[in-house]
Amino acid sequence: MKTLLPALLLLLVSALSLPSMAQSFEEQMRQAAGAYERKDMATAARIWKVWAAKGDPEAQTLLGAMYWSGEGVSRNLNEAARLYLAAAKQGYARAQNNIGFMLGFGEGIPPRDDVEAYKWIKLSTDRYTVKNQDRLDQAQKDLATLSARMTPAQITEAERRVRAWKPVPQVR
Repeated sequence: MKTLLPALLLLLVSALSLPSMAQSFEEQMRQAAGAYERKDMATAARIWKVWAAKGDPEAQTLLGAMYWSGEGVSRNLNEAARLYLAAAKQGYARAQNNIGFMLGFGEGIPPRDDVEAYKWIKLSTDRYTVKNQDRLDQAQKDLATLSARMTPAQITEAERRVRAWKPVPQVR
């Protein structure tokens, strides 16, 4: 009984500290977003790099956007694509749209792949919320542009990939 009480106390303290860790993540993401808005790119990149390395899809996407544009980091389209793809695989709509755009419109990752581009953009259109209506509208336009240049067989294959796709669990 004497050893059980300290173990239960440790378990209780650990459980109570979990919300503060989640809050810490939220606070850091807000801090990074605020830094980005103030054009303090070094701070935004530093925070997003930490969380991107831990597998957070939002941080991966935001850091990927920095690499795509060259804001606060050296422009690196391969790194942008790597980060977008990692987040897209977890089901993050903006990353799915961004990697789809890169694949479909020749942005940094040759060769162009319309079937994969269609898959990712279509998945993003299924996941965007009304809060992201402008992104949804653009993704639908990009999907229409892709579809217009694809063969029926390519579209069928892309749709098959959309139906077969399953998100990978987030690792944090």
